[in-house]
Amino acid sequence: MTITSIEQFLQGRQLSAIGPEDSVEAACSLMARRNIGALAVLRDGRLVGIVSERDVLRRCVSARRAVSETRVEEIMTTDPVTVRRRDSLAEAQTRMSEGGFRHLPVVTAEGVPVGMVSMRDIPTEYRLMVERFRDSRRSVLAG
Repeated sequence: MTITSIEQFLQGRQLSAIGPEDSVEAACSLMARRNIGALAVLRDGRLVGIVSERDVLRRCVSARRAVSETRVEEIMTTDPVTVRRRDSLAEAQTRMSEGGFRHLPVVTAEGVPVGMVSMRDIPTEYRLMVERFRDSRRSVLAG
C-alpha cells in the first residue's frame, strides 16, 4: 500500500506530548524513552508549542541552563507551523523544507493535535521524488 496522506501515515501512532510547565529534563526523558526528536506541547488539550532536541541544545544546554529547573515553555517554539491530517506527505515535506525544521505537528480541521511527522519519517525515495518534481516545476516556471 502506498501511503499518500498523513492520516494513513499516523494510523497506529500515538501523539507524544508534554505540558509547558514540565521540566526540560522530563521532556528529554520522554523523547529518549520514545526514541523521538520532538514533542507537542499541550495546554488543556490545545497545541501551544513544540519542543525539539534542537531547542534543548540551543536554548537550554548551550545557554548553561539546568534542565531540571528550566520549564519547557521557556525554550519551546511557540505557534508552530502545522499540517492537517488529510494533507499529503508532500505538503508536510514542503512545509518542513521551506521552514527549515524537521518536525511538524499534525492537527485536525478543528485544530486538535493528533500526531507529529518528522522528516526522517518520510521515505528517502519519496523525498527525492518530491524534490525532483519541485525542481522541474521551477525550471518550467523560470523557462
